[in-house]
Amino acid sequence: MILLTALGPLADIKAAAAELDRHDPSPADAVSWFEESPNKFRLEVYVPTEQDALSAEAIVGAAAPSLHLTQKDVAPADWVAMALEGLPAVRAGRFIVAGAHALANEHNGRKKIWIEASEAFGTGHHGTTWGCLMALEGILRKRRVKRVLDVGAGSGVLALAAASQGASALAIEIDARAAAIAEINAKQNRLAQRVRVIAGDGARYIAGQTFDLVFANILMRPLIKLAPKLVPTVARGGTLILSGLLRSQAPLVREAYASRGLVLERQIPREAWMTLVWRKPL
Repeated sequence: MILLTALGPLADIKAAAAELDRHDPSPADAVSWFEESPNKFRLEVYVPTEQDALSAEAIVGAAAPSLHLTQKDVAPADWVAMALEGLPAVRAGRFIVAGAHALANEHNGRKKIWIEASEAFGTGHHGTTWGCLMALEGILRKRRVKRVLDVGAGSGVLALAAASQGASALAIEIDARAAAIAEINAKQNRLAQRVRVIAGDGARYIAGQTFDLVFANILMRPLIKLAPKLVPTVARGGTLILSGLLRSQAPLVREAYASRGLVLERQIPREAWMTLVWRKPL
């Protein structure tokens, strides 16, 4: 694994990160940026090979010519933890998501969701996870959520957030390692009795069931492909939250779901990403 880093002004760092995110497929396995000191921002890009490093450098060079990337090898088993370790807590409405290092210093009344750095996606720092949490916040201000389905659960953060507010959640994650991490997170947050984690596609577990809230924070193509299966799982009057989308991809997903009898209630942008909030009429 290779780590590429660059320091620069916010506008250049964001432009480079957004351009890497827009590429499909991207040469980067992970892209993150954060403020290292006042008015100085750091871009971190993890790539698997030297060829991918060259591709990433070309993309960054085109998007932000002033940035200078430095390169170093990192241990393959450690790259995700290195990308996330020490990140600050993320606040999204009533929720605060972080590892133990950051939560220990939080005393602001928000509901704490304990997620440590791991191979499983979903620490709240990504614009899609934040968008889903903000969508959940908006729903909870209007009504109670009782039954939740989280498709592509990753770390389980969305299921855990809903469960922390009294819901029973079914979290489905196709990657067995990520599913195991989601189970650990449920236990660490003392929510194991409210969150059931399924490793695999989970189709037989949701067949014939409906939920008053469904999350699917995955990618554009799977979201479009899964539309015929996801829409029936939403109870009448319920909500479907879709994310994992670039802003430029949102129109295609809107078209796939609007034709299935759903009403688009809200769009939540964050950096280059978009979260879509749908309601199924009564």
